[in-house]
Amino acid sequence: MNAILRRLADRIDSLNEAIGHAVGWLTLAMVLVTFVIVILRYLFNAGWIALQETVTWMHAMVFSLGAAFALRRDGHVRVDISYARMSPRGKAWVNLLGTLFLLLPACAFILWVSWGYVAASWSVREASAEAGGLPGIFLLKTVILVMMVLLLLQGVALVIRSVLVLRPDAHEGTE
Repeated sequence: MNAILRRLADRIDSLNEAIGHAVGWLTLAMVLVTFVIVILRYLFNAGWIALQETVTWMHAMVFSLGAAFALRRDGHVRVDISYARMSPRGKAWVNLLGTLFLLLPACAFILWVSWGYVAASWSVREASAEAGGLPGIFLLKTVILVMMVLLLLQGVALVIRSVLVLRPDAHEGTE
């Protein structure tokens, strides 16, 4: 059973690692597009709303889709003063309880309340309110749901890993 749970957690981790690395390239794209915007504006006195909105979209995707990657890499903010000195079992308890009572309920709530917001945007195929802006705002709003699903999955992986550390047979080679 431990091997099955580890494989499930490993697959979730791999998914969020792949998404995190892919989304990480958006930071380079944001810098390049911002550079182009500045060159267009100050050297050619030109600009496009859609190009400026592209930076906003990329920024939103970096933070939204990178959240589960940050959780996977233990990069989220917490009070590390006591956590850093804890034993692996102590850390597992903190991770387990924090995930079960804070992360998973918060993600489930945000997913639930965002569903109607995203559905309404899809129903009208919402586009930018700006003239010349990007179509498909409904796609960007969908990232909210994707972010919550990815965080929920990573939370499941964190629960699995914490339970495996806390199990009495966690250090044995038996199933």
